[in-house]
Amino acid sequence: MKIDLTINQTPHSFEVEPRTLLVDLLRDTCHLTGTHVGCDTSQCGCCTVLKDGVSIKSCTTLAAQADSCAITTIEGLAQGELHPVQVAFAQCHALQCGFCTPGMIMSSVDLLQKNPNPSDEEIMEALEGNLCRCTGYVNIVAAVRQAAQQMQKRVGAPS
Repeated sequence: MKIDLTINQTPHSFEVEPRTLLVDLLRDTCHLTGTHVGCDTSQCGCCTVLKDGVSIKSCTTLAAQADSCAITTIEGLAQGELHPVQVAFAQCHALQCGFCTPGMIMSSVDLLQKNPNPSDEEIMEALEGNLCRCTGYVNIVAAVRQAAQQMQKRVGAPS
């Protein structure tokens, strides 16, 4: 079947099997390997991308379900410079082995778009579907909090 997607702000057309998973299209066809595959069951969050600005698990989303949508992967998040969430993850040492990092970052971006000033509890709730096997959660929450503060400064909002 033919599908049209905008991936990281670039339009694409693909011929795919109806059973093709979005994560496979991104990794195998588009060579965007920052989107990881961890569990294949939507449990770990390593495959999280943004579909029309909302975080989804690409390992259980058919590519056809993203037809006519805008997909943002970790590779497309930075626009000229790193996204504030990416910067905060590095500064707060919120990445250890790094396997969960792309999914954590994409879920965090979605959270901060919806809630620019989340509490620690709201951050933890938003990241519930993402697993860090290195148990770096304290630093991950700190990174999201720091990114929220930086993003508010950019738009002139009170912190």
